[in-house]
Amino acid sequence: MTTGEHALPLDLDPSAVARLGRHAVDFLADWVRELDTAPASHYEPDGGLLTALRRPPGDGPGNFTALLELFRQAAGQGVDTAGPGYLAYFPAGGLVTVALAELLAQTVNRFTGVAQVAPALVAMEHGVLSWFCERFGLPAGAGGLVTTGASVATLSALLAARHARGDGTIYVTEHTHYCVAKAAHVIGLPADRIRTVPATTGLRMDVAAAATMIAADRARGMRPVLLAGTAGTTSSGTIDPLAELGELAREQDLWFHVDAAYGGGFQLTGRGRTRLRGIETADSIILDPHKSLFFPYGTGLLLVRDPAALHAAHAADGHYLQDLSPAGDLPDFGHLGVELTREFRGLRLWLPLHLHGVQAFERELDEKLDLAAHVHRHLAADPRLEVPWQPDLTVVLFRLRGTDQDNGRLLAKINASRRVFLSSTTIDGRYFLRLCVLSFRTHADRVEEALAIIRAAC
Repeated sequence: MTTGEHALPLDLDPSAVARLGRHAVDFLADWVRELDTAPASHYEPDGGLLTALRRPPGDGPGNFTALLELFRQAAGQGVDTAGPGYLAYFPAGGLVTVALAELLAQTVNRFTGVAQVAPALVAMEHGVLSWFCERFGLPAGAGGLVTTGASVATLSALLAARHARGDGTIYVTEHTHYCVAKAAHVIGLPADRIRTVPATTGLRMDVAAAATMIAADRARGMRPVLLAGTAGTTSSGTIDPLAELGELAREQDLWFHVDAAYGGGFQLTGRGRTRLRGIETADSIILDPHKSLFFPYGTGLLLVRDPAALHAAHAADGHYLQDLSPAGDLPDFGHLGVELTREFRGLRLWLPLHLHGVQAFERELDEKLDLAAHVHRHLAADPRLEVPWQPDLTVVLFRLRGTDQDNGRLLAKINASRRVFLSSTTIDGRYFLRLCVLSFRTHADRVEEALAIIRAAC
């Protein structure tokens, strides 16, 4: 189908919607079909492609087939984060059913910042949030917000904590994600209000050291406000001692914030609930379904014990809103976060969870835990490698018994295979390769291939 010969109005008639939709869905089906054989990374600079992509739009209609082809070429460049060979950072496989939900939601295009405007859709989103709160053991009445990711969720969590507890000091470790420090900076906390608690040799926050630091800070006239635990750090996937940190926060009257951006999805599994024990004591929890629930990028959740704290920190009003009124017990999401205008985000969560069923997610997550344990056993058995930490979840760190330069070359050789793509990190000043098994498209066959590539590259 071409559309370059005739005018294409903005208000498409149903037949045009159907034609364009079929082309787009056929494109997606072909793309997904090729993911298994596509290179895990592909970098071939193409000046002609970049020139075409930067070309300004014409005054007249374009050709949809040709534009799709340009998109296909552009999407084929870089790292294939949706494929089975992506074992770096936190893979986000990108459920196609979420993309379909977004197609529906964006076409319906309802405003959900205020419940009265779309009460049933707000109820759908609120129901998913309530379900997540229940799965994390938060009390009845807990709630939250669907965000674009954990960074925005963290910003709102810190705003709520500051409003509830006042200005003061927050406590992190060197392994806490930098979005916490960034959010603290955005809300106006100076750098000296961010206190770094020592970590144990197991890379977890040292609870005794945290207690000592909090007491010393109080004695110096400082005001401890927030304690940040992590359920799956970015570098190593390590889980802080959440139960002990929650108890310390209660004793010291601190807001207990848990960054579960990576590890939160594992709460759906039995092993995950055991390893995340104590998360139910949090005042705020952030998680990224675009990490351990396989959703596309741009899906984050903020869960809070008391939604009134979010409302108090974010609510505002204007004379032009005088026609609106509360819709029963439904939340006005625009009063719970930093965004006023927001798209309807509930369907991207509601549809896949109801369509696939929760057990489908649980099975995939259990498989990833098993595969990561398998990777750890095999790498630890190789005398050429150091594999110092047992994985809490699905991140495995390893390095050659050599220099950092040797390990940098090893990573380059592994990624040059274009069958897998790994990343690296630095722990205690030492370079480590980092392998994370998380995509729902990654199974035992690709993991075995990854192990073979690593062994051959050493």
